[in-house]
Amino acid sequence: MSRIAIFSDVHGNLPALKAILTDLDLRKPDQVYCLGDLVDFAPWPNEVIELLRSHRIPCIMGNHDERIAFDYPVIPLKKHSEDETQARIQAVDHTRDTITPGNKDFLSKLPQKIKLTFTQQERELALLLVHGSTRSNEEYIYENHNEADLYDMMAQENTDILVMGHTHQSYIRNIKTGEATEKLALNCGSVGRSKEGESMATYLLLDIGTTTVTVEIIKLPYPVEETADAIMASGIPDFYANFLLLQR
Repeated sequence: MSRIAIFSDVHGNLPALKAILTDLDLRKPDQVYCLGDLVDFAPWPNEVIELLRSHRIPCIMGNHDERIAFDYPVIPLKKHSEDETQARIQAVDHTRDTITPGNKDFLSKLPQKIKLTFTQQERELALLLVHGSTRSNEEYIYENHNEADLYDMMAQENTDILVMGHTHQSYIRNIKTGEATEKLALNCGSVGRSKEGESMATYLLLDIGTTTVTVEIIKLPYPVEETADAIMASGIPDFYANFLLLQR
């Protein structure tokens, strides 16, 4: 059996990342992966990147990582209010002003996808890790996403299990169309900025056996007040501190 831990969307939240790593030290998975968005919204982009690197955790490039690495502009989203749009721009600018050249270079070299293969009796099981979707690290794939499109997306990548982040909402979803082989679409939620109604550090644990795959979504408490206080003491808008505190 292989035990795989996957997390995403740390967003500069060092206390939340430390909670995840402490839990992983206890559970001792065989492999650990990160789906990106290491930076923005909390004031520890450098510390988060350096902690991830010190643990030698493979990571893919989230849309925020890409924006910081290549100095891309912030594109307003229709779902955001004007206040949130302005807060988002200021938070990104804070990362641009504080990230070290070495850590910026690290973000620029992250891959877009990671594909893993496991042997299960008479077949090979393919596991694909992406940030948003197989098509873009900006695309949001929510739990109610069109099943046929999701199945086709996975079939084009020849993958049996697709693990995503980006939405900050975790889920486990079985995908099957007609007589086709069942696939598994997973979202590991967010470490540092959950949008599930509670400020918990969330990650995914997969146990891949010879005939079965077991998935567990793990949610951990962390010192939210520490993160909120650090946001309010930084150049990042209080909008993000209030977001975390209101979800406690």
